[in-house]
Amino acid sequence: MDENAYLAERFEENRDHLKAVAHRMLGSQNEAEDAVQEAWLRLSRSEAGDIENLGGWLTTVVGRVCLDMLRSRRSRREEPFDPPTVPAPEPVRGGRDGGDPEEQVLLADSVGLAMFVVLETLEPAERLAFVLHDMFAVPFDEVARIVDRTPAAARQLASRARRRVQGAEPVTDPDLARRRTVVDAFLAAARNGEFEALVAVLDPDVVARSDAGAGLAVRGAAAVARQAMMFAPFARSAQLVLVNGELGVVSIREGQQFSVMSFTFTDGRIASLDAITDRSHLRDLDLILLAD
Repeated sequence: MDENAYLAERFEENRDHLKAVAHRMLGSQNEAEDAVQEAWLRLSRSEAGDIENLGGWLTTVVGRVCLDMLRSRRSRREEPFDPPTVPAPEPVRGGRDGGDPEEQVLLADSVGLAMFVVLETLEPAERLAFVLHDMFAVPFDEVARIVDRTPAAARQLASRARRRVQGAEPVTDPDLARRRTVVDAFLAAARNGEFEALVAVLDPDVVARSDAGAGLAVRGAAAVARQAMMFAPFARSAQLVLVNGELGVVSIREGQQFSVMSFTFTDGRIASLDAITDRSHLRDLDLILLAD
């Protein structure tokens, strides 16, 4: 076997892992394929014989390519080409010091579309540090080289991202806990089509708005409850989040589209609901998923 054929064979052995890393970084199958192809081009132009750990070298290259693509996308305020609709790929197993492989698989499987929404709000370096270390067990000294930071700084990037992605801090604010109970009741009533239960958690003068409604608002508990009844398909997949510090929900539609609804409260009832569906607006939101 000649050198080029051997190199191509070794690259193919790593392709699935590289695609998994790139897809989690970029949220787009097309862009992930581009990043992996770029890694192959760089490998084919390199002195491959001097590379001791080909898998680690390729992961580093793909990470840097993805980082550049995320920064370019952010500067142009672009959306990824295709929201993720496939199951989460498994992280690489063995050979790295990032924790128990079963825990890594569980974390990867938990990153659905709602999690992707939060990943999109992270700075590129935070996203890379979290994805590489927490999902693919890449050591922080390797992450540090990719993001041009110290290992300690890379650890901090991943830590900040982890708090936002996982909502790791328990809810200790009594008011927030009570409001969460109200939102849980609202979602349960919407899922089950329970009109009276919806009215019970709404302030009599509640106002519901949507960026898709040309500025029109629905007012009054009965009118908003009737509108919420149509929210049932979204409520079934809704997950609790903090939206710019306020309680809200992320909803998934047909596995691809999503919306965010935020709430305000008066005397233990929902006083307003603001639904955001425009993707350009969604990108500007500061979202933190709340643990169950």
